[in-house]
Amino acid sequence: MSEKILVIGANGQIGTELVSSLRNIHGSEQVIASDINEPAKAIKDTGPFEFVNVLDKENLHQIFTKHQPTQIYLLAAILSAVGEQKPKLAWDLNMIGLIQVLDLSVEFKVSKVFWPSSIAVFGPHSPVYNTPQYCVMDPNTVYGFSKLAGERWCEYYFNKHGLDVRSIRYPGLIGWRAAPGGGTTDYSVHIFHEALKSGKYESFLSADTALPMMYMDDAIRATLTLMDAPAEKLSIRSSYNLAGVSFTPAQLADEIKKILPEFEISYADNDSRQAIADSWPKSIDDSYAQKDWGWNIEYDLAAITNDMLTNLKKTI
Repeated sequence: MSEKILVIGANGQIGTELVSSLRNIHGSEQVIASDINEPAKAIKDTGPFEFVNVLDKENLHQIFTKHQPTQIYLLAAILSAVGEQKPKLAWDLNMIGLIQVLDLSVEFKVSKVFWPSSIAVFGPHSPVYNTPQYCVMDPNTVYGFSKLAGERWCEYYFNKHGLDVRSIRYPGLIGWRAAPGGGTTDYSVHIFHEALKSGKYESFLSADTALPMMYMDDAIRATLTLMDAPAEKLSIRSSYNLAGVSFTPAQLADEIKKILPEFEISYADNDSRQAIADSWPKSIDDSYAQKDWGWNIEYDLAAITNDMLTNLKKTI
């Protein structure tokens, strides 16, 4: 039986690349991209697209009825920095949207659901270095505690309804194919654009703010690997820790200077995103992902920097 895959929130940083990968694997007609906004050309021209509002259950029900999906990737969300500006909307979109998709997935007997969590589920009392899978989790942003609540719902639906929900706590994501979506780690994408455009960048995070980051190619590969893993191999039904490579803005700038020696970086004072970053881990322990489904990272900081600059030069 061939898969029928519905990607909700397909226009975002992850969705844009995930749709392309899924269509390459399963065929263009088998992957329905959907979003509340008009799709990018790369999505619109390569397969079916539907307008979807995850807060509109009737709209969602119509899409499920029409396409009878076997797999769902729910990517629609409001991220950390934007979430602090619109907290109630962020909660509604991140939480009600998830529950409605979980309910419909049970009703339509969907075989697998993917929903992304984040390192934002950790908080100021979580261990800072090599943050383990299980520890104190006291997130202090709407994005963080909506993701933590979402993890509990995912595990609940697995235990209560037998719904095969799978999830990853993504670190900060870096990619060149789509614009970032309003997160605290977005500096790590903007810096490459500005390095090529103007040769300088003002970071909204301080020079020594270390955060776990991951190249988008690794993130997509991790997502597909997890979704392909045999169900009996998975020991975690909340969300898997996923480590990338931890670095600071200063370290990233130094790596860029190896390729663009004239590049200059400066640092803003009193940006609200600094407090968010300070509450997050500096590095992650992802040993469960390694053990359960054979995860390993491929892109280190040097490889990320080289690939970003090489590809962005063609688009800027």
